[in-house]
Amino acid sequence: MAALLTQGVSMGACRAERLTSACARTHALASPASAPAMNLKQRSHTGFTLRQPRGGKETFVMSAHNGRHPQRTSGIRTAAFATAAQQIPEPSARDTQFGTIDEALVAMAAGKFVVVLDDEDRENEGDLIMPAEKMTPEAMGFMVKHTSGLVCVAIEPKRCQELNLPQMVASQENEDRMLTAYTISCDHMSTSTGISAADRSATVRALADPSTQPNDLRRPGHVFPLRAREGGVLKRGGHTEAAVDMARMAGCAPVGVICEIVNEDGSCSRTPELLKFAAEHGLVVITIADLITYRTRSERLVDRTAVARLPTKHGTFSMYSYKSVLDGIEHVAMVKGEIGDGKDLLVRVHSECLTGDIFMSSRCDCGEQLELAMKEVAAEGRGVIVYLRGQEGRGIGLTHKLLAYNLQDQGRDTVEANEDLGLPVDSREYGIGAQILQDLGVSTMRLMTNNPSKYQGLKGYGLEVVGRVPLMTPINPENRRYIETKRTKMGHLYPTDFGATEQKNSSEGEAVNGNVN
Repeated sequence: MAALLTQGVSMGACRAERLTSACARTHALASPASAPAMNLKQRSHTGFTLRQPRGGKETFVMSAHNGRHPQRTSGIRTAAFATAAQQIPEPSARDTQFGTIDEALVAMAAGKFVVVLDDEDRENEGDLIMPAEKMTPEAMGFMVKHTSGLVCVAIEPKRCQELNLPQMVASQENEDRMLTAYTISCDHMSTSTGISAADRSATVRALADPSTQPNDLRRPGHVFPLRAREGGVLKRGGHTEAAVDMARMAGCAPVGVICEIVNEDGSCSRTPELLKFAAEHGLVVITIADLITYRTRSERLVDRTAVARLPTKHGTFSMYSYKSVLDGIEHVAMVKGEIGDGKDLLVRVHSECLTGDIFMSSRCDCGEQLELAMKEVAAEGRGVIVYLRGQEGRGIGLTHKLLAYNLQDQGRDTVEANEDLGLPVDSREYGIGAQILQDLGVSTMRLMTNNPSKYQGLKGYGLEVVGRVPLMTPINPENRRYIETKRTKMGHLYPTDFGATEQKNSSEGEAVNGNVN
């Protein structure tokens, strides 16, 4: 047991390093001329946005969002996206060292381990993962030999309750850097000491067996259940959720056994070592990023719930409401004119900004962009504005946004303020927006945006962006640095004469003009 606890310290250190890596974000400065080479990466335990250059072109890799497990909900109409999803190549195919999600699921269904990495482009750790019901003493021996040895079993929340496996500490008292939800450890009553490979494999299989009852388990023990978040990797991008998702997708009970791979000296294995390890043992390697993308593109995320006529100062629109099956958040789409064949529509996908959209804050350009988008769609007589709620402050929430404002008043820019708070620079995702557009019948669009990541994020869902329409709004002394930071650090496309133009517009209130293509 002492050896197990020692190994547990090593595993805990690996988990602590995860947040450090997550906060060490890299931002390549990008001007309009260099935008195609932009490489912006962000990650947190609640969301991801990854983009990287491939072959001289910026490639959208993955965007994950928060939400609960998809459940079928009532609604006037259910959006269906299977056909479009089948037409999208899986991102894993971009690197032959990594397998596809389908390959990983086949391996898991056959009772084989899969190596799952946090992020293939940074030196994060990887776990051995297998469906718990497939565990054998031989497999457990292999796992203990090549990992930290602190064997964990990822379980859905409801099953944890059924087995009377409460969390080790209350959620509000959890001081784990990644908020990993450890429950009370356990052994199956049939085991002896509980520590041998045979004993631990018996406990793991019992946790996956639907007939197991609470009194079949002895507490504490030598196997550590983990309570997965509802919604899996679409809610939290961790190995815990990946194990449950993959076990379920492989046709097994939604219970997965996981343990972090380490080197011979006990240090956490990084991507090069993990790839070598997998090759030596014939194991499929995937990333959580690819699993998130796979699920996002192949599963239904929204239900249409209502539609009504909405007269505005820019004319009459049809407002469609949608409800996310992940988290229950309601989104809307404003449609002007007839969608028709769905081609060449003017489209804006707008993230909710309470301070800018409602209270007309001068700290950002959100409200003015929304107003301009409505005006442009109305003038054209045909188009769509998708309004995504729950994305306040580029996904960090209203409270954190206000805290970031305080840091900005102390001299930090919008990127630095988020980083100082330990938050992602931009955790928004556009999968729900893309599915709403698909449900409305949009196929090709001219996208109103200054943000290349939004352009890339919508392209991957069977939608074709045939052009970008810039949204240039007045710049004022309050939002000048904010917009400049978006241009230089986040790759947003603004005129090259930004600084000189701002001086004129801040006094005259004129919109910025210029070539931003």
